[in-house]
Amino acid sequence: MEPITDIVGRAVPLDRSDVDTDQIIPSDWLKRVERTGFGEGLFSEWREDPSFVLNQQQFEGAQILIAGENFGTGSSREHAVWALTDFGFKAVISPRFGDIFRNNCTKAGLLPVQVDPDIVSALLVLIPQHPETELRISVPNRSLNVPSANISTTFPLDDFTQFRLVNGLDDTGITLQYAHDIQEYENHRAPWLPVTRPVTRSN
Repeated sequence: MEPITDIVGRAVPLDRSDVDTDQIIPSDWLKRVERTGFGEGLFSEWREDPSFVLNQQQFEGAQILIAGENFGTGSSREHAVWALTDFGFKAVISPRFGDIFRNNCTKAGLLPVQVDPDIVSALLVLIPQHPETELRISVPNRSLNVPSANISTTFPLDDFTQFRLVNGLDDTGITLQYAHDIQEYENHRAPWLPVTRPVTRSN
């Protein structure tokens, strides 16, 4: 997972509430076994409509998604986060996230920015009128700033999640921080305890 400190860029306004994970990445796409390539399936049913926001040229290349209330509800599928990051999003701004979706975000390098509904409403009005608007998100400061609109606020982020994002640590990376301790334990393991050995195959 890549470290996340500051995200500076344009945004896509998705003025919809209660967007669930099946809408983010429809179930037809869950047959893939890789973690890559899901960006093509992001909101795939909605993208069949030429007027859908992701099909609008002025928002091409934007790295921040702004959504309505209760983004990421529904079933627990990591694929929803993978689809968003594969498409190029680094952060999602919403007044509220589904709990499991939010947790999946922080483990896969997508920043969930939960801010006051009034701020989201203001951004959903501003961005369509001024798609060039630059948003600045700071993980160390837990802040969102939109200088051109005089918007400045903070968002909740616990210390441990902030640490893992800033240092680019997914669950595997956190475990590997203790690789020396793990190896020391294995070196002194009692001989009667079970061990895991490589499988050897005979010709």
